[in-house]
Amino acid sequence: MNVSIDHPTDRPNFTEVTVGDVTIWFSYKTAVGFMAPGWGRVVQSNRWGNTTGRHLNYIDDGRKGARVDGETFAMMLEEATRGHLPAETLV
Repeated sequence: MNVSIDHPTDRPNFTEVTVGDVTIWFSYKTAVGFMAPGWGRVVQSNRWGNTTGRHLNYIDDGRKGARVDGETFAMMLEEATRGHLPAETLV
């Protein structure tokens, strides 16, 4: 299985983790976006600050209208990764 960890902006506070065909973006230690088969790219709405806002803009090219609230994001991420990743890796 293909596994990679990257800092796409060369900053340690923004991480892209890919396991197989699932990619999850983290701002600091919080999952804020993902891409998975059948789901496309899903991004959480910004409830943090400017730095995380920049991370979110990087993930979705600034298309803020497509973002989902935190509770919805958590449910979607869990469903999208079920069978792909152990649930405890997302906590």
